Amino acid sequence: MSDQSAPLQQPYSRAYEQMLEKVRYDGAYPTREKAEEAVRLVLAGLGRQLTGDERVELAARLPLEAARILTAQIPDLQPLTGWAFVKDLAARTGASLATTRWDTGSVFSAVAAYAGLDLLTRILHQLSSGYALLFGRAELTPAA
Repeated sequence: MSDQSAPLQQPYSRAYEQMLEKVRYDGAYPTREKAEEAVRLVLAGLGRQLTGDERVELAARLPLEAARILTAQIPDLQPLTGWAFVKDLAARTGASLATTRWDTGSVFSAVAAYAGLDLLTRILHQLSSGYALLFGRAELTPAA
């Protein structure tokens, strides 16, 4: 007789497992669960900032589980700078700014790999200042 009280665990797709492993490795997280916490936090935050075609295209390129986290969020009316984004995530979790910055960089590294150079460039053009550094890219400003 089976135990009816135990919840059924749906396995993650292979692509999402690989994404979690990349974040775990790049972020030096001790467990996959810690990496997944970071992925959920940062993708939800990005989902509150990203809109339009870039949001749709990024969701299409991410593993299904990651795309669901991103698209489950309603975009904020007030866009945040990169630094304000990190501060907002830290406030939501109670984590330190340094830890949240680390989490953001680790997850954005994986997101950038899925996005590709062209889409990432378009995403960075849409977002407020300060996100390029979070994605590990130089933030260049046009000459006056």
